[in-house]
Formats: sequence, C-alpha cells, structure tokens
Amino acid sequence: MPANKTRRPPRLTTADYAELAAFRRTLREFIRFSENAAREAGLTSRHYQAMLMLRGREGGPQASIDDLARELLIKHNSAVGLVDRLVREGLASRGRSATDGRRVELQLTSKGRRVLGGLAAVHRGELQRIGPRLRKFFAHMSASLAG
Repeated sequence: MPANKTRRPPRLTTADYAELAAFRRTLREFIRFSENAAREAGLTSRHYQAMLMLRGREGGPQASIDDLARELLIKHNSAVGLVDRLVREGLASRGRSATDGRRVELQLTSKGRRVLGGLAAVHRGELQRIGPRLRKFFAHMSASLAG
C-alpha cells in the first residue's frame, strides 16, 4: 500500500446528516435573527460585525481598515465604505496612527459603544436561547471525532 494514500472518510449515517442539517438550520436562524436585530438598530449585519471587531480590539492594538477587511473577509475598498458609513453615523472614528502616519486606526465612539452594547446584549440572549442545541451538536461531534 502506498504511503501517500489518504484514508477514506468515515461513513455518515442518516442521523449524522440530520444533525448536520439541524446545525446549519440553527446557524441560519441565528444569522437571520442577527440581521433583523441589526436592521432594527439601523445597521446592517456587516456594520454590527465591524463594531464587534472594533470593540473587541479596545485595550489592545487598534484596528486598521486592512485588519477590518481581513476580519470580515471583504475587500479593502468595501471596508473603506463600511467605515465611511460608521463614521457618518457617529458610531466610529478614524485617525492616523501615532507610530505610523500611513496607518489609519479605527475605534468606536461612545455612541457606537452604546448602540453596540444594546445590540450585543440582545444577541447574547438569543445565544442563550439556542445554546442547548449548539452544545448538544458540539458534544456529539466531539464524541464522534474522538472515537
């Protein structure tokens, strides 16, 4: 048998397919919930994601537009447009780096932190609601992958 031959993937059962489908449905439900919650707050889902990323960077190295593009898996020019809207809405600010004048750094404004705080709290509540389904899926996947 050649040394470079790959192993065959394990056979999946009908229950495995059903579990994967249920997991994807739960993810889609959460994304739909998130998009609706963001819309009700006057934002797009992508703006909410950007704000989460910026808030998650507070206290550490500040995010640049390139960092935001990489985090959101979007092109640089799309990230620029996203930041333009956040700045126009008073939710974020941009400024030159103190250490590298070519680098534009981003941060949330106090208004941005307030808006994000309310929206994130609603999302945490939804995650608590769907958490048991997610825990069940991950526990089963952990067990099946370990054995």
